[in-house]
Amino acid sequence: MPDFYPPRLNPFLVRGCQLISPIVGRGYYRLRLQVEPESLDRLRRLRQERVLLLPNHPTFHDWIAIFLLSARLSVPFYYLAAYERFQGWEGRFLQAVGAYSIRRGLGDRASFAYTVELLMRPCTRLVVFAEGGCSFQNDTVMPFREGAVQMAFQAMSRCAKQTGEIPNLYAIPLSLKYQYRGNMERVLDATLRRLEQQLQVPIAATPYDRLRQVAGKVLAGFEQDYGFDPVASEAMPWNDRIQRLKTEVLHHCEQELGISPPPHSSLRERVYRIQHTLETQANADEAVDLNRYEAIQQATYRLLNFNAIYDGYVAENPTPERFLDTLTRLEREVFKIDQPLPKGDRDVYIKLGKIINLRNYFSQYKAQKSQTISELTEHLRQAVQANLDR
Repeated sequence: MPDFYPPRLNPFLVRGCQLISPIVGRGYYRLRLQVEPESLDRLRRLRQERVLLLPNHPTFHDWIAIFLLSARLSVPFYYLAAYERFQGWEGRFLQAVGAYSIRRGLGDRASFAYTVELLMRPCTRLVVFAEGGCSFQNDTVMPFREGAVQMAFQAMSRCAKQTGEIPNLYAIPLSLKYQYRGNMERVLDATLRRLEQQLQVPIAATPYDRLRQVAGKVLAGFEQDYGFDPVASEAMPWNDRIQRLKTEVLHHCEQELGISPPPHSSLRERVYRIQHTLETQANADEAVDLNRYEAIQQATYRLLNFNAIYDGYVAENPTPERFLDTLTRLEREVFKIDQPLPKGDRDVYIKLGKIINLRNYFSQYKAQKSQTISELTEHLRQAVQANLDR
């Protein structure tokens, strides 16, 4: 298998897919795009510019939403996507519509180098999901990884060396938010009932109580799997239990593989490093212990699935979307389903935050590279969150 899958953008295939994308979006993905004309006009005015699009990543279908946006504009986008997606016919299709791979959990030099080269080209429109993976939460944004902004400045530096001029490069925070189109009470009830039956949990009085009972059973199962005292756990607040689990499971996996996380690494970065190390060790060892391999792999799936979860997410705003965000996570764990089917017809709203021309920060970047990248990355994340909050 190659170390890197480059894009092989086919303009005719992209245009054909764009023409049928609204039908496929509504029919297969149960998804309709809602975007303000003013936002489309702002993007059209940048048609001849280098553009870096930075959306949040609440679901597995976000790239479909962004592709629908490209169809509205009648222009192709490039997409940075996880290496694991580039297998078989799906991988070839993704390459043909402009996607290319990145290996998460290590410095993927080939992908980084290609991204810098791509951003040096005029009229490039590149989509990077800067959270680094799905949050599975419709209303909150995880920390942005700094690589996108860093690579953009590297591309600008190279252009400046070649031409003597600092180019424009526009970073655009994009907020994606989903809303179900119909009444979801029956879907919520049916989803809860399936989980209750599977876990042998009695039905409580209200949907929220039912959700907590199911989640409590799953949480207790995690704690039992990793050897925590159930009596002591019951006395702890849920958020403390969740954080303790994440910390202990991460530490256990890293010890098993003999790796040390870099200082200040996020959970997601540490998990990707664990997965990469696990695969490397398994490929190098013909006598791999399958039970050990599967236990660590399962632990990483759980960590990513519940990375952004916290007690109170549904209670503070009990919308159908928040209920189903949480239930989808529980279904993935209980039924071992990677991508549960959409629960109903949805609108996906796309709203642009304030567009930033990175050229205006280039001098600051040259003087204080690390600080400038960190500050701009956090500013872009906050802009995405602000529009979600609105």
